[in-house]
Amino acid sequence: MTRSNLIGGEMLNWSDLHPGDARPAAAGPAATALLAAALQPDDAVLIAGPHAADLITAAAAQVTSVDLLLRSAPDAEELAELLTETKGQVHCGSLDRFTLDSTYDVIVALDGTERLVGPDTANFPWAEALDRLRVRLRPGGRLFLGATNSFGFERLIQPDITAALPRDEDWARPVNDSPPAGLKPLRSALNTSDVQTFAVFPSLVQADVAVASIDGFAAVVAARAVASRNDGPVLMDPYRVVLDAAAAGLAFELAPAWYFVVGAAAPAVLPAGVVPEGAGVLLEEHLLAALRCDDQAELRRVVPAYVAWLGTGGAGSPDNVIVDGTSYRLFGEPQELDVVEHLARFARRALESGSRQPWPAAGDPHALTARLAAMAGITVPEQEFAPDEVVRPRGSAEQLTTVARLADELAHASARAILFEGTVSGIRRSLPYRVGHAVLNPARVIRRRLKRVLRKVRR
Repeated sequence: MTRSNLIGGEMLNWSDLHPGDARPAAAGPAATALLAAALQPDDAVLIAGPHAADLITAAAAQVTSVDLLLRSAPDAEELAELLTETKGQVHCGSLDRFTLDSTYDVIVALDGTERLVGPDTANFPWAEALDRLRVRLRPGGRLFLGATNSFGFERLIQPDITAALPRDEDWARPVNDSPPAGLKPLRSALNTSDVQTFAVFPSLVQADVAVASIDGFAAVVAARAVASRNDGPVLMDPYRVVLDAAAAGLAFELAPAWYFVVGAAAPAVLPAGVVPEGAGVLLEEHLLAALRCDDQAELRRVVPAYVAWLGTGGAGSPDNVIVDGTSYRLFGEPQELDVVEHLARFARRALESGSRQPWPAAGDPHALTARLAAMAGITVPEQEFAPDEVVRPRGSAEQLTTVARLADELAHASARAILFEGTVSGIRRSLPYRVGHAVLNPARVIRRRLKRVLRKVRR
């Protein structure tokens, strides 16, 4: 590969591959799988913007030639040395200074267009950047474009503090340099019907999974990806909010990012096999639904069947097991836990989700685990010298909901106690009670005196 060709607007002391205070380059198994499925051996490819080195080398191994367009001079030099055996050039500079007449079969911009220019470019609208890329496509060419969602799940589960704590890469740029907000405006801006759209989780720079639709087990995979990225304090439980959005048909529009594949075909799930196939429902969701509606009959049916499946060699907690009628199968990697540990994992996740518990005495993980295990005939020994563990719901919203629910249950219990006390007081003031008390009281006094006399006689 020819060493970097300086075209103007290059950043001499900046790296997108090894950022100090900025987001890293686009990467992930889903990005690699997309290029592996869509690139052809005789393609001439332009990879525009920061992409991880392993993603670039994998693409270069598939095609005839690869050109790179990077704004970072150190990154351009590094990749030119890495791809010495690859046919192509490294162009270093901004997209608005890229005036060569080269055209390509494929243009890859999975990081989007925002990092195709540096601070020397005062104004370069997203639509203009898109046009600059598309004009370099040959007839019948394909475009792979990434875009970040400005109102995705992150806005619901994490407060945005970047305005108060700007990073080095957040130099002042006009608002229209960013992609249009929302999926429909983005599709409209592409102005083509030959486009395939993927929802990317958890982000463009960590594209673990990309799916063409978010339903069934794809929603579970997406929820896991978002939850793994947000494992600290959150406004809402990431796992539950993704599943709830998927159930409402809103998860695709709220995805953290999207891939747009123009003029090519790609599998509906990237990478292949990450979303389980077949019918069924996640066992955890089935059990949580039974807990919410106090369906103890269903719990007493399913929990023993699940424990029996574990006894036949199954190795998965309820969040890792698919139930289809009376059959169970693993969803993901096996887990080396015993039966009680599997149930304890579900108990903790149920409490963290803020799900309603139908048993007042099962408010801690150990008590809930013991109750579930008892349904399968398993006795969980009491903890020794260990206080009851309190598990709070993950999100602040779920915590407030739990407090409100417990306050309502306490109010109802208090009302019942007041009603019971009033009933007892009314009975004591009634004539039959007072007559009975007057008749029986002397008999009680005589009985007590007879007992004292008999004790003295025995002595």
